[in-house]
Amino acid sequence: MNLTHDELSWAQSLSEKLNEKYAQVRERSAEKIPYIAHDGVHDNKLLDDPNWWTNGFWAGLMWQQYKATGDRRYAEVARFTEEALDKCLEGYLGLHHDVGFMWLLSAVADWRLTGNERSRVRGLHAASLLAGRFNPAGTHGFIRAWNGNWGDNNTGWAIIDCMMNIPLLHWASEETGDPRFRHIAERHAATVMEHFIRADGSSRHIVEFDPETGEYVDDFGGQGYEKGSAWTRGQSWALYGFVMSYKHSPKPEYLETSRKVGDFFLQNIPEDGLIPIDFRQPAEPRWMDDIAGAVAACAFIELAEICGERRYLDAALKLLRALAEQHTDWDPAHDGLLTHCSAAYHNENDRHVNMVYGDYFFVEAVRKLCGDGAWLW
Repeated sequence: MNLTHDELSWAQSLSEKLNEKYAQVRERSAEKIPYIAHDGVHDNKLLDDPNWWTNGFWAGLMWQQYKATGDRRYAEVARFTEEALDKCLEGYLGLHHDVGFMWLLSAVADWRLTGNERSRVRGLHAASLLAGRFNPAGTHGFIRAWNGNWGDNNTGWAIIDCMMNIPLLHWASEETGDPRFRHIAERHAATVMEHFIRADGSSRHIVEFDPETGEYVDDFGGQGYEKGSAWTRGQSWALYGFVMSYKHSPKPEYLETSRKVGDFFLQNIPEDGLIPIDFRQPAEPRWMDDIAGAVAACAFIELAEICGERRYLDAALKLLRALAEQHTDWDPAHDGLLTHCSAAYHNENDRHVNMVYGDYFFVEAVRKLCGDGAWLW
């Protein structure tokens, strides 16, 4: 990755702002697991939903800051989340396919950066839970997404987000020398390539399979605008997820798929670099999702490194500049960072708010550019 002098200086200036902000935010949220910053103050998912799927991102952000600064206080704050999540492992009920998000960025990060043996055990426990959600029916099989608490029976549902969770399986396979974890990850990825990624490079969000036969049943718009649309965070999950799969298991079809999805994303980036919730949503109102831009930036930086193509790095820089200059709250007195994150197109309550996982991916992207980040996937 060849940044110009000016580009590197710009990234380093963002790094300094992040250090100033999070040295203060971490203390206010040291005993929280944040999700959204309401009026500049982090909420605390530990109080109402310890199984919530984003509950690893605050720890991941702290680990990124620890790696970049060497300040052990970040590690202490990150471990608060890691230890608090033990009751989720012990309780089991309520866990889902997003255990990758929860424990890759907390326990596995701790193991990778400090060699904490207890953290390794937590990560392997979570990987076993994720592997246990695999349904081998059909040509390849799939990892079930949610549990039965979303109304209709969703036993056969899989979602594009899981491409970001299967790195936990790759890590467990590498860590233990047991290929079973990797086989599950690769079979799920094969199903995603066959049933989620469209010919134009866009991705479906939810696909339903017959849980007995594994046959395709239907697909749904999910958090996007409608069926057949292109929910942008789903595009970024697919883009970055296949980049990760390629880094763990360098199959040419993974790189080909990530480039296909990436090219679709590139073709649809607005002139101002701010990403809508869905690439196929109506022009007005212009609802946006900063998370999609931050995740895609992380993926494009990796693609630029793998493929040696400047256009991917240019895309990442455009996305990050748009966020840094228009949608970022740099005030250390405010807990949130990105200002226009959106949970779903039709969710009126959580549109254009701050969300911790958007902040995480923005920090990860800046750390990549500066060369001082941690690979937590």
